[in-house]
Amino acid sequence: MASAPDPRTTTATGADVRVRFCPSPTGLPHVGMVRTALFNWAYARHTGGKMIFRVEDTDAARDSEESYRQLVDALTWLEIDWDEGVEKGGPHGPYRQSQRHDIYREVLDKLVASGAVYESYSTAEEIDARNEANGRAKQLGYDNFDRDLTDEQRAAFRAEGREPAWRLRVPDEDITYVDLIRGEVTFPAGSFPDFVLVRAGGVALYPFTNPVDDALMGITHVIRGEDLMPSTARQLALYGALVDAGVTTFVPRFAHMPLVLGETGTKKLSKRDPKADLFLLRESGFIHEGLLNYLSLLGWSLAPDRDVFSRDELVAAFDIVNVNPNPARFDQKKAESINGDHIRMLSEKDFAERMLPYLVEADVFGAEKAEPTHDQLVLAFRAAPLIQERLQLLGDAPGLLGFLFADVVAYEGDALSSLPANAGEVLVASVGALQVVPDAEFATAAIQDALAGALVSPVEEGGLGLKPRVAYGPLRVALSGRRVSPPLFESMELLGKAETVRRLGALVQRIG
Repeated sequence: MASAPDPRTTTATGADVRVRFCPSPTGLPHVGMVRTALFNWAYARHTGGKMIFRVEDTDAARDSEESYRQLVDALTWLEIDWDEGVEKGGPHGPYRQSQRHDIYREVLDKLVASGAVYESYSTAEEIDARNEANGRAKQLGYDNFDRDLTDEQRAAFRAEGREPAWRLRVPDEDITYVDLIRGEVTFPAGSFPDFVLVRAGGVALYPFTNPVDDALMGITHVIRGEDLMPSTARQLALYGALVDAGVTTFVPRFAHMPLVLGETGTKKLSKRDPKADLFLLRESGFIHEGLLNYLSLLGWSLAPDRDVFSRDELVAAFDIVNVNPNPARFDQKKAESINGDHIRMLSEKDFAERMLPYLVEADVFGAEKAEPTHDQLVLAFRAAPLIQERLQLLGDAPGLLGFLFADVVAYEGDALSSLPANAGEVLVASVGALQVVPDAEFATAAIQDALAGALVSPVEEGGLGLKPRVAYGPLRVALSGRRVSPPLFESMELLGKAETVRRLGALVQRIG
């Protein structure tokens, strides 16, 4: 019969809620990690509670200061703020595990005094030998042999020069908890043996340091990935011991978020998949509003028929109990579409300012990574509204606007091959029509009227009688070198009469 959840489990709500984001600074921030931070943050903001950001940096071989700075950069860019922790401080610091060794030693001493942990001297070889002798599968691991060592036996091991590890005395009963996402979960008695908290030599391990930090920092809700769910039983066992030893007064609630799968929906999204790299997504042109919106949909939804919403709407509606336990699939096209929706919500000025770094990075303004001149800056701001309605990623802006700043048009192969047989005639007629437009009146409406009269109007009215698609396609190629460009007549206005006519004539010469 399953045991009931620990009656000491927290009932914290509202402003008493405390969640944490506690990554290891290894590698680049990825989608799964950031989704964890987002859901913790959204729950804290929704309840009026607090989010703590601490760093688990005790693996000297893998952790790096560069990765730590990237974590801070990622959260800052996404505007996922925190109330206590690294960079901010707070009453429960330090917030980096590498600076908390003395704290772990003090907690271990309390557990020793309470009898919750014991010295273990068994080597891996000895454990394997005992299992074999007892007909016990090696995969079952440690056999709790050292639980009942006598003082004389411990003294004998120490006399051999052995240093003890410290193991938790796991309760011999079922462990049950209610997952906020998955419901009641029970780990049967005997599911796992007594496990090491501190290695010989005093190295505190993750199964010890993580719950201890949560306990000392008053974390009420542990919101983390489904892949960590198997370790929950060990954490609950340790929490019971921490409460008994007076280290904390309650056991936190747990919530295990669904896995994030790759686009095929068949396996977990790899940390090494470019689509999982937060900074590659930013470099491609995601804005933080769009990416935050999409990441929140990886296991949660605002409403069945609504995918696009603001940060404030997310906070107002988010509750961890409404997260779907089923795996979520990372859909690049949907992410880009939602990002495009958020781009269109920006003011023209905001959009132009966010677009500029992408133009600089693509060398649109001339020399390598050159900042725009005053005239180029004015032109970029005038051109921005022409593409804001068309973009899904800011990284597409250089391809759409680069022609406005080029001295020589670079014709794309598919654009040239798309030209109709009468392209030369169309271009010549266009030059003639535009040349009669007064320089002072060379604006969108006048340009459109002149070209429509020359190209689209019936032959009997002096035009070529062409359909607009056929008429204007060659002009688009002449101006931009591409089949797809910003609105044609507005682009001509931005280029000016002389440059527009020059480019039309240049293509005439190119195609003979």
